[in-house]
Amino acid sequence: MNSIERRESILKSLIQSKTPLKGVEIANKYGVTRQIIVKDIAILRAKGNNIMATPDGYIINKELNKIKAIIAVNHKEEELVYEMSIVIKYGGTIEDVIVEHPLYGEIKGMLMIKNYNELNKFAEKYKKQQGRLLSVLTNGVHIHTISADTQEDINSIIDELKENGFIVSD
Repeated sequence: MNSIERRESILKSLIQSKTPLKGVEIANKYGVTRQIIVKDIAILRAKGNNIMATPDGYIINKELNKIKAIIAVNHKEEELVYEMSIVIKYGGTIEDVIVEHPLYGEIKGMLMIKNYNELNKFAEKYKKQQGRLLSVLTNGVHIHTISADTQEDINSIIDELKENGFIVSD
């Protein structure tokens, strides 16, 4: 299989997959290094494919018809799961987290968390790796892109986040 055929096969796998595909697993499948897969993904993206890298692997964003909102929030580290569970409760997806850094500008991490199972995995990974949230750079203030099926769902999410004091306001 040459590189063009491999990229076509990778794209087909991403389109058909319901879960993220890890770079190392793709590399093993094709008998190449993970670095080759990173290059293949970059080429596929350059050709206009909406491939995103998430903490769980590569996915193609199939949620283009969803209603999206960008929200500014602030919470303590221990409130992370509660904040995200509010979004999920109304059928929402937490697509990303964004912080403003004084030197680097906008720093964005793709999340694509859309159910409690994914949220629990994220929380376990965070705890296990003893990582730091991007929001530590901004004293808890950060931005999320969220999406849901309807504007009503988005409004319900925002209303409950406001009720819990998570939404940043003037």
